[in-house]
Amino acid sequence: MKSRLIAFAALLIGAISVISCIDPDQTQEVILQRDREAIEKYLQDNPITSVKEYSEPIEGFYMFWQVSVKPERNALLRGDTVKVDYTGKTLNNKIFDTSKEQVAKDNGIFNSNRVYQPLRYPIGRGFTITGFEFALSMMHPGEKATVVFPSRLGYGTQASGDIPANSPLVFELDLLEVKKGPNLNP
Repeated sequence: MKSRLIAFAALLIGAISVISCIDPDQTQEVILQRDREAIEKYLQDNPITSVKEYSEPIEGFYMFWQVSVKPERNALLRGDTVKVDYTGKTLNNKIFDTSKEQVAKDNGIFNSNRVYQPLRYPIGRGFTITGFEFALSMMHPGEKATVVFPSRLGYGTQASGDIPANSPLVFELDLLEVKKGPNLNP
């Protein structure tokens, strides 16, 4: 647990230090404050029912389990492979990506050239954004959760497809499977 928090803190510090030349109105502190305010408003306007919660309000990170199989958080390690169904959206509830074909069709983002299936990837290798991966690291197989996090744990100051720069994100996650891999932690 302690090493996960240290790793999370290191990721946050790294994300902050990567961006150094931006408009003073767009400093990381200003952006984070705007993100936190937007996230708080989102959570007030869109209450999320849950059986278990985790939050770091100073960082703007909130996680709500709709299904929990164990009271304690998981201990995924770098190199473990996860299989997860997901739906990602912005704070205006516009879905920008999903692993579920019907959700894509229902929300006008279906791509007939894409195979819709759960995402399978090894933790800690940079295949997904920080907030997504941090949330999964706290889940057990069989759990479903909704996570809301600030833009610096998502795509930061870079736009990505239909996601504007500096956009806090919401993900609905369904962790289907974890295969233990080689322990790649230093």
